[in-house]
Amino acid sequence: MLTACSSLKNRKIEKDLSEKLALSGFEDHFTGLFIYAPETRDTLFSVNEHKYFTPASNTKIFTLYTTLKILGDSLPSLRYKISSDTVYFQGTGHPGSLHPELKDSSIVNFLQNFENLIYIPAAFSEGRFGPGWAWEDYESAFAPERSSFPLYGNVLTIYRNKNLTVIPEYFRDSISEAQLSGKRLEHKNLFYIATTGRDSLKIPFKSGNKLTVDLLERAIGKSIITREVFPEGDFNLLYGDTPSDSLYKLLMEDSDNFVAEQLLLASSAALTDTISSSLVREFVLDTYLADLKNLPRWVDGSGLSRYNLFTPASMVFVLEKLYKEFGKERILFLFPAGGKEGTLKDWYGSPDKPYLYAKSGTLGNTYCLSGYLMTKSGKFLLFSFMNNHFMESSSKVKPKIEKLLEVIRDSY
Repeated sequence: MLTACSSLKNRKIEKDLSEKLALSGFEDHFTGLFIYAPETRDTLFSVNEHKYFTPASNTKIFTLYTTLKILGDSLPSLRYKISSDTVYFQGTGHPGSLHPELKDSSIVNFLQNFENLIYIPAAFSEGRFGPGWAWEDYESAFAPERSSFPLYGNVLTIYRNKNLTVIPEYFRDSISEAQLSGKRLEHKNLFYIATTGRDSLKIPFKSGNKLTVDLLERAIGKSIITREVFPEGDFNLLYGDTPSDSLYKLLMEDSDNFVAEQLLLASSAALTDTISSSLVREFVLDTYLADLKNLPRWVDGSGLSRYNLFTPASMVFVLEKLYKEFGKERILFLFPAGGKEGTLKDWYGSPDKPYLYAKSGTLGNTYCLSGYLMTKSGKFLLFSFMNNHFMESSSKVKPKIEKLLEVIRDSY
């Protein structure tokens, strides 16, 4: 009898959701929805759950799982070897060093202790952008370049005050005034800003080994020699001052693309001496996610690429692994809370405590939302709601999704 009652209730919810989908305008684009109750292993509702969608920043759910599995709470910022008064060092892809928000100076403080500094660029051949990134985004704050030794978030930050604060100060003489604010030459670190406008401005700079050395020399106050080969034998790791969860919150709550890409690179550096996003993605799919039925086309850490293809079912699969392997409390802390934080601050709220913790993903004609939902009856659900190819603004799609999720919250 209990099983029959549960089945009837699930069918009623499925009917309510089906009507909502049909009535709310979801029929004019490609939609996939999978709602799953992990404790009872019940599928509450599914449509196109095994079809592939462009996930946008929902890709960061896979990135979070990767970094938690490989790096956990230990994020090395430097690989080094000491010989007398000389230190040989190279980057690990760690995104926090001298970052204007994280303010991690551990590398500078460490290197200042040595008389001779020798920098060996790490093996990194994948290029500044991920596969399928839009080339014209090179000057957009949401798309800093990837690199093996990022500094200052690979972004020039300008604050408008009496003297114009420039971080890093190294670029002050490379800034000129122009009518179009926030511009940079594509292949040179020459920047153009308007005399008036926003209080702060962020423009990605063009990275490179020479610039890395120049920025470090300026920050440390010492000369650095560049060599090509790291000394043989054992090496040590320097760990940054930035708590791991601070980076993971930037990844999930602020949907920081730079942090996403660099965390994948840092994960690969923990596995091998080659810094490679593709290497670590292949490793994770072959090991930790070997039982994933719908293998994704996974090409970057951030979701900036439209080459990425994931199914709602695969998203829910990893969502379940996250909370089971790392604990519900920690995972809900890392995911944005609806109506309160980050990209969900203005959506999916509740008069009482939050009922939804999820990662959104937005590109042109794309909006996806995947995460965790608490119902009024106390049930804990996993869901992935993926929408591609709509012609209207995502601000028109979000209210429809919100109404549907509220039906689930109130009915189950």
